[in-house]
Amino acid sequence: MTRTTRLERGRSALGPALELVHTGRAPTRAVLTSELGVTRATAGAVAAELEALGLIQVDSRPTAAAGSQGRPSHRLAVDPAGPVVLAAQVHADGFRAALVGLGGRIVATAPGCMTVPADPAHVLAAVVDAGAELLRETGRRCLGAGLAVPSAVAEPEGTALNPLHVAWPAGAPVRDIFAERVRGAGILAKAGSGATVLAGNDVNLAALAEHRHGAGRGARDLLCVATGHRGVGGALVLDGRLHSGSSGLALEVGHLTVNPEGRPCHCGSRGCLDVEADPLAFLMAAGRDPGPEVSLLQQARDLLRDERESPSVRTAVQVLIDRLGLGLAGLVNILNPDRVILGGLHRELLAADPERLRAVVAERSLWGQSGSVPLLACSLDHNSLVGAAELAWQPVLDDPLSVLPQ
Repeated sequence: MTRTTRLERGRSALGPALELVHTGRAPTRAVLTSELGVTRATAGAVAAELEALGLIQVDSRPTAAAGSQGRPSHRLAVDPAGPVVLAAQVHADGFRAALVGLGGRIVATAPGCMTVPADPAHVLAAVVDAGAELLRETGRRCLGAGLAVPSAVAEPEGTALNPLHVAWPAGAPVRDIFAERVRGAGILAKAGSGATVLAGNDVNLAALAEHRHGAGRGARDLLCVATGHRGVGGALVLDGRLHSGSSGLALEVGHLTVNPEGRPCHCGSRGCLDVEADPLAFLMAAGRDPGPEVSLLQQARDLLRDERESPSVRTAVQVLIDRLGLGLAGLVNILNPDRVILGGLHRELLAADPERLRAVVAERSLWGQSGSVPLLACSLDHNSLVGAAELAWQPVLDDPLSVLPQ
């Protein structure tokens, strides 16, 4: 059988093969052969084609492990000099743009601090300008763009339905605005017709990134709860796939009531997790007045790092852990995940007193009492950005030849 014939038979395997390398599940050609269920020759042809497309590297002369027998398999890795996608995140204190390669590698990033205006077009224009400058500086080819926003994003419309922590109107067409700016800037000029521009909720995208590249790898049913610059969000990966509900609105965990006599919430209720376990709640519980110099998240992290032994800070840690634990216990009872990961300030709270948080969840959770659910910290820096990149990479993972110009 000729190489051309093998490649034609394996062409439908290009996407699955690339995803296996992208997520680190096929570090060698032998593993790729096994995972795809193809012959070694077909796997070799597929790997060679992905290498020719500039997506992966094939090391044909790997070093055999000590004590191993037989010829070592070729090693596979994403190409560090390969194409990128533009990833962007808008949050309550500004935005961040990044170029992200396969494997979740952040190649370059640029933060922007600004008051987010009521018209999302203004901040999205700044985001795209920052991304375009990164592309000019690096000379990379861009194959798509993804946007993370602090709001539920309705599908298939791509509208921000409840942007509670930015001043945007409900229903703002953020995906279409972002796409128009990206295409107007010529960012996808070197991509094929299959390149796409997509948007999603920031915590959903953080969970997606952690499941593929971080603390959630290997979990079947993964619950992610995080607090970033303002508010609390949640996301669920079920059987390896992000669960967004019928229209993109699933798991708005920030509006679980954890303190019926607590603070008024933006949603109209009172004592929601959103206002009882975010950075502002931590600063207020510690008796600190937030300042305008840096983000609330950074102020909370600095306080926890610099004054951890202060009685007021220790009390604030306990208060937020108890409220967060109450919310997590309810979610564990309902969802029965096999792993819970915590991001943003919640990651620092877990590190500050892991036993207390685990005890609160176990005490109030049926599943926690019968068998402890692992509580882990998110492990990726800028995981919402990496998740936004995953949105943009997905068409390439589905069909590389539809996005890469021929």
